[in-house]
Amino acid sequence: MNMDDLHARLVERLDTSETVRAAFADHPRHRFIPDLVWPDIQGLPLIRSADPERWAAYVYDDDAVVTQANDGGSGAINHPSSSSSAPQVMADMIAAARIEPGMRVLEIGTGTGWNAAILTSLVGPTGSVTSLEIDPKVARHARDRLSGAAVRVVEGATPPEGVYDAVIATCSAHRVPDDWTRHLDEEGLLVLPWAPYEAGGPTPVAALAGGRSGSFVRDGSFMRDRGQRVPRQRFPGMDREVERKGTLPYGSQDLLDQDLLTRLVLAAPELMVSVGVRPWTEGTAPIVALSAEDSWSYIWPDGSTTGGGPRDLPRELDRAYSELDGAGRPELSEFTLEVSPDHGTHTVRSGPLGPWQHRLR
Repeated sequence: MNMDDLHARLVERLDTSETVRAAFADHPRHRFIPDLVWPDIQGLPLIRSADPERWAAYVYDDDAVVTQANDGGSGAINHPSSSSSAPQVMADMIAAARIEPGMRVLEIGTGTGWNAAILTSLVGPTGSVTSLEIDPKVARHARDRLSGAAVRVVEGATPPEGVYDAVIATCSAHRVPDDWTRHLDEEGLLVLPWAPYEAGGPTPVAALAGGRSGSFVRDGSFMRDRGQRVPRQRFPGMDREVERKGTLPYGSQDLLDQDLLTRLVLAAPELMVSVGVRPWTEGTAPIVALSAEDSWSYIWPDGSTTGGGPRDLPRELDRAYSELDGAGRPELSEFTLEVSPDHGTHTVRSGPLGPWQHRLR
């Protein structure tokens, strides 16, 4: 099967409007992906000429394609630093931004240029697309692939002056930068992956009217805006003695199977919730790790808990779980985010539940 056929099948799989689907159809994904990609967390990159079939399979999977690791450098672990987002995620974010012909759109994070190209089809000849990319090499690649498309690619961290009807960020932010909102039309939407934690954790996508308040659209896992990176944190509890044991009526696998972790993160702002596998455990059973100040805890697949420090973190998480469970486990789309003007806290609600104040680090 040739590349155009693979792209047609990808477009058919999208759950979106016919208008957005047609815009995807205009711009085959393989024309924007570089020949060198990083499908594995360790080891060498995949070069298209060395294994064209594997390259095509990676590009036309439904997931993100990692196009740069370690900011273009090397390392024992291939930490993604630029990518082509998963097509369904792109479609959902574009739909949330309500892109229409004639609109002026700002994109934060050009990446491969594929998303910007799709936006040009939606805004049409009377609209405009400006895309900001902090990495000069990534920006050069995007300009080359966008040759002939009406996209203005700007290098740097600060958007150019102008008024925009919509802003779409393809990287996550803990603090919503003023630069992403100050040029936004007062009725315009900022669609961004918001990071409740300063480092790590989920990055659910929100659509904020005027860049200030709105609902979450979907879950997501996005790289952090390079201006907000902080050093990676150690897995909680490493080299700590177990001081407390307990049990919960659900285990780590139950929380994952119920797809509740992101909602629990939003409803328990004083905790940091993460997922991992301890290296000495048998198999690949996940654990849910909790941390706060000098306390830590693990929730194991069978519902048992271990931890240490002055706070009983599983009980704190269980209070949030019970609150959500008692309200019928509201969907992520029923949660809202309000960005405070002074950026000291962001407020999350879900109908009558909350408010949950997320203090920004």
